Amino acid sequence: MAATLQDRNRRAALMALVAALGMLALGYASVPLYRMFCQVTGWGGTTMRVDPAVVAERAHPVAGNVLSIRFDANTSPALPWSFHPEQNRDRVTVGARDMQVFIAENKGTVPVTGTATFNVTPSQAGKYFTKIQCFCFTEQRLEPGQRVRMPVLYYVDPAILEDPDARDIQEITLSYTFFPVDRAGTGG
Repeated sequence: MAATLQDRNRRAALMALVAALGMLALGYASVPLYRMFCQVTGWGGTTMRVDPAVVAERAHPVAGNVLSIRFDANTSPALPWSFHPEQNRDRVTVGARDMQVFIAENKGTVPVTGTATFNVTPSQAGKYFTKIQCFCFTEQRLEPGQRVRMPVLYYVDPAILEDPDARDIQEITLSYTFFPVDRAGTGG
């Protein structure tokens, strides 16, 4: 009987260890899985990303349907950059491709690499705001004093007009925040 109890205790300990390792693995995988989920669904204001080759079949201007697009730019206090859009607002026809340019300048004395996070508000518009090309898809390295113009090519998918939760939206805000990329003590 003692051997059976000992076997049950080992089995329970093994199951607890497997469960703990599974939760640990899920914890590490949750951020990339969440990001992937948001990019696929547009949930939480995450914009959609489309291959430029597919744009021709998806982006079709819908006459008479114009939206105001507001652009917002922020930087982490740990990033010595100035960052702003060339223009704060634009009016775009739903389905028409458009471009906005953002300006970034490294005000620091050392090269710094930054990465941008982004979102769209209202959140219902996220799955319809589609980026074709964006500086936010890659890290940006700026030398001291370097100033760059960074374009964003986008369109608002005409499917927004069919969505009862999104079709009455008159203004969409595209917001970016730049953060320094931690290079483990290499200065960015």
